[in-house]
Amino acid sequence: MTVLIDPAQWPAHDTLWSHLVSDTSIEELHAFAGAAGIPRRSFDIDHYDVPRHEYDRLVAAGAEPVSANELTRRLIASGLRVRAKDRRGH
Repeated sequence: MTVLIDPAQWPAHDTLWSHLVSDTSIEELHAFAGAAGIPRRSFDIDHYDVPRHEYDRLVAAGAEPVSANELTRRLIASGLRVRAKDRRGH
């Protein structure tokens, strides 16, 4: 099981956000997020958006901290990355 989290650096709604992904399966990601109490509404196609105040708790729960570049690279390599143009159905 490998769930990854990048640093909270994405601004929105008066806070910074991290991305939580799995490089194994979406099912694994949902299971980890559910066990950690992350609401399903935080899921966005291939990742969960999590506020910075959750970062340390998720790392303590087993998420592997990686850079944003490493997270993206590993998500792409896993075949689970959904690109923006794929979201539009093109």
